[in-house]
Amino acid sequence: MLLEVRNLHVGYGDAPAVWDVSIEVDAGEIVSVIGPNGAGKTTLINAIAGMLRSRQGHLRFDGVDMTRVRPHGFCEQGIALVPEGRRLFTKMTVEENLELGCYLPRPRAARAESLERVYGLFPILRQKRAQPAGELSGGQQQMVAIGRALMAQPRIVLFDEPSLGLAPTIVDDMFDIIVRVRDGGAAVLLVEQNVIKALSVADRAYVLEQGRIVATGLPDELMKQPHIREAYLGV
Repeated sequence: MLLEVRNLHVGYGDAPAVWDVSIEVDAGEIVSVIGPNGAGKTTLINAIAGMLRSRQGHLRFDGVDMTRVRPHGFCEQGIALVPEGRRLFTKMTVEENLELGCYLPRPRAARAESLERVYGLFPILRQKRAQPAGELSGGQQQMVAIGRALMAQPRIVLFDEPSLGLAPTIVDDMFDIIVRVRDGGAAVLLVEQNVIKALSVADRAYVLEQGRIVATGLPDELMKQPHIREAYLGV
């Protein structure tokens, strides 16, 4: 198993946000975590990315215990995050933002190759590579955020609400891109409120509510559960 999370507890001060969460992601998989606002999805993914410390539990990546690894060590191991809200440097150019993803020695050595891969995936970014990132549309900025993660040559990409704030016409394209990222060799852990889209691309899925995993299984199985259909599909 590539990513193993066991009995993870994460909180802010005295307030618990995620507790006793266990999930797995294997190489070549897209795994989705769905749930309502405030369920703890972003907290969970930030802990897996090394941005938040867990209070209890275990986090292993390809057999390596990541529980006490410093944040930059997560990137070194091959974990990359596409954060909620994109978090680009808006006054820097598209290409400068992309290059921030390959500051470590191994990705830096493959900078030119990785840029070509990103521009092959997002041809519009090649056209706009000298343009400030803040001048791009929301969908194009999300492409830059994904491209920046890919520049690190990750083994797994963590997506935090990638469809947030995008026009409906762009959302389908974004999920197609997520599948292409997986097909390019990186596993994917996807946190997303768009339940139908998240399940449509997933190999497996987890449901997170109030900081706990309340259901897990194949997407088709989850879609048949009355609670899931009522809470997330309005059926």
